[in-house]
Amino acid sequence: MELRQLQYFVTVAQHGSFTRAAQLLHLSQPGVSSQIRQLERELGHPLFDRSGRTVRLTPVGEAVLPHARAALAAAAAARRTAQEFGGLRRGHVRLGMVAGAALTPPAELGTFPGLATTLAAFRQEHPGIDFSLTEDTTARMLDALRDGRLDLAVVGLPAPASGREGDDGWSALTGLALHTVLEVPLVAACASGHPLAAGTGPGSADSPGSGSDSGSGAGPGVPGVPGADRSALPVAELAGHALVSTPRGTGLRTALECALAEAGVDPAVGVEAAAPPQLAELAAHGLGVAVLPNPGPLPGLRVRPLTGPVPRVRIALTWPTGQPASPPTAALVAHLRRAYPGPAAAQAPAPVQAPAGTAAPSAMCSSAAAPSSTSRSSGK
Repeated sequence: MELRQLQYFVTVAQHGSFTRAAQLLHLSQPGVSSQIRQLERELGHPLFDRSGRTVRLTPVGEAVLPHARAALAAAAAARRTAQEFGGLRRGHVRLGMVAGAALTPPAELGTFPGLATTLAAFRQEHPGIDFSLTEDTTARMLDALRDGRLDLAVVGLPAPASGREGDDGWSALTGLALHTVLEVPLVAACASGHPLAAGTGPGSADSPGSGSDSGSGAGPGVPGVPGADRSALPVAELAGHALVSTPRGTGLRTALECALAEAGVDPAVGVEAAAPPQLAELAAHGLGVAVLPNPGPLPGLRVRPLTGPVPRVRIALTWPTGQPASPPTAALVAHLRRAYPGPAAAQAPAPVQAPAGTAAPSAMCSSAAAPSSTSRSSGK
């Protein structure tokens, strides 16, 4: 019995699919199936019922699963203990991030370094610590944090998400610590000839003397949404229009769907793309209405703030709380939290647990911080 076989078994059990498990493990599906069949032969019982459309655990598989998870956790603890003898002279941190997580705000909101700059500074302090960076959706990274395949992640979440029990933003945060980096409102962006491009309120693009350039998308301005028309667009008016968004499992898509549900609108996402810059470009070419953090001026694109409700997404650092973090991971968490202290106006702190060797996470925050027009956080 090998640890890798137990890891394959746990991953298939969690996702109910050999194909999905192989994708997450970066292996071939036949390879995963072969290793699990070898494990089943050694145990003398089938672990999965493969007769239906989905793979389900057998009673033996149900009984073995907690032991497999415990064995993997014990192996991870052994690795961490060995690392501690080397202190921070050497080590490895597996960091996940959403696409476009540069974490750089616009100059008018103050400055802090981009993610690459921050990692480079950490590496100068700890030259023996290596990184592996993985780009994925938030939902899959949350699974990877729980499975022990990631140590730390930069994720995008709908703004209500806090990690507290009963959270209505993203219930899957239970068991994970959360440190908010920044929070942004989402806007609607569409081609200048789209029916939703024209604002109707005072100071909108179509009002006399507004001075708006329909090609640039830079309207007379709305506080907190640079380049947007003054006339806000009710979320309910997105009904019946093709939308452009990130895939399911991303924070941006979840924030959009929550806002649509609150407004009583069924989502009609016709085009999906990985990151906000792609969404803006697709919208500018007439493929639908993109809902995303403000993209700034783009030829042929009209930007309008959303209301009723205002969907918001946050970028956050998150890590598991079930067991102590390795010294390299704890050191990197502390370094990132110093570099990204979070929005200035904070609410009461959420009850989260920091990795060993770090201070308590900063308070959760609901204040807006618009992303940079040149290097944007994606909110995936």
